[in-house]
Amino acid sequence: MNKKNGVMDLTVGRPITQLLLFSIPLVLGTLFQQLYSFIDTIMVGRLIGTDALAAVGATYSLHFLILGFVQGACVGFGIPLAQAIGGNDATEFKRYFWNGTWLCIIMAIVMTIVTLLGSDWLLRLIQTPDNIFSDASLYIRVLFIGIPASILYNFSSSALRAAGDSKHPFYFLLFSSFLNIALDYICIVPLHLGVAGAALATVISQLVSGILNLYWLSAKTEFLTGSREERMLSGAHVKHLCVVGFPMGFEYSVSAIGAVVMQSAINVLGSVAVAGQTAGEKIRQMFTLPMESVGMGMATYTGQNDGAKRPDRIRQGIKAGLTIQWTYCVFAWLVIFFGKRGFTSLVLGSTESPEALLSIQYLTIISALFCIHGALMIFRNTLQGMGYSLHAVLSGVGELVGRSIGGVIAISGAGFIAICYSNPLAWGLALLYCAAMVTYFIRKKYGTR
Repeated sequence: MNKKNGVMDLTVGRPITQLLLFSIPLVLGTLFQQLYSFIDTIMVGRLIGTDALAAVGATYSLHFLILGFVQGACVGFGIPLAQAIGGNDATEFKRYFWNGTWLCIIMAIVMTIVTLLGSDWLLRLIQTPDNIFSDASLYIRVLFIGIPASILYNFSSSALRAAGDSKHPFYFLLFSSFLNIALDYICIVPLHLGVAGAALATVISQLVSGILNLYWLSAKTEFLTGSREERMLSGAHVKHLCVVGFPMGFEYSVSAIGAVVMQSAINVLGSVAVAGQTAGEKIRQMFTLPMESVGMGMATYTGQNDGAKRPDRIRQGIKAGLTIQWTYCVFAWLVIFFGKRGFTSLVLGSTESPEALLSIQYLTIISALFCIHGALMIFRNTLQGMGYSLHAVLSGVGELVGRSIGGVIAISGAGFIAICYSNPLAWGLALLYCAAMVTYFIRKKYGTR
């Protein structure tokens, strides 16, 4: 297969160098993505109010539950594409891309209808406080209406990354990030759309980024040119995409169920706890999303090398990935240690309010345990890149258990400090399973080579 237009062949070259070069655009992309999410949080908290910030935060677990499934499934759909690239099979890449497109269209229709019908029921289920329920309902409904835009963005960027092109998804995401910031201000200040405006800005930005990804795939690469037969629905290809993609989506959702349980516990603690955890969690995400980006790079790297039958490079890639992640974790901890009050003040406008003190406590504890999350991203995405997505779902059970334990302990008397330890506990349980499974499947599939 002729690789050009920014496409990288990850089956050759020094693993740590290739993984870094491929992952840097992903890291920068998620940093900008999280930056506009962070600015969105600042705008909501400072321009609309603390209750509006709490309303947005109260929807996070539901957003994670539904749109996390979309992200996971689309990343999974990219694994057979990456394996086709590694196996130097352009025809298979095209067949998987088009069958993935048909699956995405069906998924968009079904998920949009179901989530809109069930949104208020879900908010009641997690005991969203009455004083923020109206804004929470409005915010999550707009995001659910935008599910087709989210699917378009996630699948198109996943297809580009699978082909070895991580640069152009970053360029388009960078553009949409600035667009989102501008739309946030326009929708919230001049148009007075409140939390609905913040959600609408996110949906429009994702739609634009997805269209740009799709344009680049169709106009600037050779991957989508082909015969009518290559664009037709294929039962075998659909089945394989479902086997790989849907378990990855369910893995995100199973993990998110634990987040829903934890969010329910936070809601029981009151709107002050919701606002404090929301501020701290938004700041935390800004620092941990780069680790998840390296993980996505690891999935593509593993997929290509698995397609090329190179277990030696998969093992080397794991070591390189852990080196990258843990080096970054030290840096992130130092920045948060010295900057947590400043970050919290940006979101809440204070470092001494009850919400701010809870945010600072949350950041202090969770940042010291980032190394667990970094390692999990490497081992989980190695499993996914090798095609063992079902086991990624089982690792999500560990996250479900960890977050559920934290939530139960919190409402049983321990209070907010149990919430601070819930995510690290969830990461640790999932990591134990993923590390064991990666070791087992490499030996089973390739022996001791």
